[in-house]
Amino acid sequence: MSDLPTRHNYFLALWQTLIERTLAGWVGELGVPITYESQVMDFAQDETGIDITLSDGRSLRAGYLVGCDGGRSMVRKKAGIEFPGHDATTSWLIAEVETADVPEWGVRGGRKGMSAIAKLKGDKHARVVLNEQEIQHGEPALGDVRQALLSVYGTDYGLRSARYISRFTDMTRQAASYRNRRILLAGDAAHVHAPAGGQGLNLGMQDAVNLGWKLAQVLHGTSPASLLATYHSERHPVGARVLRNTMALTAMERDDNRSAALRDMISEMLQNYQARMQYVAMTSGLDIRYDFGQGHPLLGRRMPDLDLVTTDGILRTFSLLHKARPVLLSFGQADAFDITPWADRVQHVAGKYDGPWELPALGSVVAPRAVLLRPDGYVAWVGDQTQEQLEEALTTWFGPPAVA
Repeated sequence: MSDLPTRHNYFLALWQTLIERTLAGWVGELGVPITYESQVMDFAQDETGIDITLSDGRSLRAGYLVGCDGGRSMVRKKAGIEFPGHDATTSWLIAEVETADVPEWGVRGGRKGMSAIAKLKGDKHARVVLNEQEIQHGEPALGDVRQALLSVYGTDYGLRSARYISRFTDMTRQAASYRNRRILLAGDAAHVHAPAGGQGLNLGMQDAVNLGWKLAQVLHGTSPASLLATYHSERHPVGARVLRNTMALTAMERDDNRSAALRDMISEMLQNYQARMQYVAMTSGLDIRYDFGQGHPLLGRRMPDLDLVTTDGILRTFSLLHKARPVLLSFGQADAFDITPWADRVQHVAGKYDGPWELPALGSVVAPRAVLLRPDGYVAWVGDQTQEQLEEALTTWFGPPAVA
């Protein structure tokens, strides 16, 4: 994907502990209070809010409750939100193990999926991902790792211990609705699937970013509660597509003649430049287009991260979104567009950009006169020489104009 028109045209593989530490540090900088070791045990919602009971005996009153509690989400179940989909067809173990013998490094195909063993740098442990011959559920133990090694490699390599062991499957399910009145779902609570293609983290993070700014505006009273309806309408189709993709990728991993033929066919098709660009944009979440109606190809898509020449110097477009506020970017005179009634909510930045406008999966597009960016980086309005439909877009996404 090195020729994909995006600033970060590569896949980045990081240990989960590093990702968690990075995100936790960022949340700490924002001063967000976190209560550890305290589960949500029960809740009840009414017309004005939600009463929440915690495992330590405390009670909370909140305006909204967002279930980010994983595939077995208690919040989803308690809210009565259906979770249709497909049962698992195979399962895997993932573990960091210590063995007496040097294992076979690399990837090995199997009847129902791939297995792999990777050496950890500067460590006597190895990271293993093992496809189990029969579907297993529940908490795994060291004996399960030994059995999986024997089944795949014919030896357990003198397995001694494991620092941790986890199990996952290719069960594929999606919440029928991402919202039940004041209860919303994000991440694995809203969808579960096989990790093929590494699409899950991106999907869950974009759920959270899409919902976060909308929920903030509703809580601050700048937008009506109806704005939250767009969370499901935008993110549910994206989730459904990722579930379809992971099911297809999992099927191609299997070690049978039909799967091998399918892999060969797809590999041949991806030699075509346009097909490859479309595929990579799809699996990296860069081809998403929310349905904001007809218009410029940018409308409803992720804004390119341009280097803008402004009166404050050269600024990256995405740096303007760090405060989670919408931005009107005008390419020309600063006073060309009047958004005074929304000045307390929307930044107006004038800049110049003379380079090419390119989008993943689309290629080159005509340079716009102005764009209105939502806090999640998606283009809510594209303008030419006039303000036509700008006020409508501002009202739709960022609330009615302020009254003087």
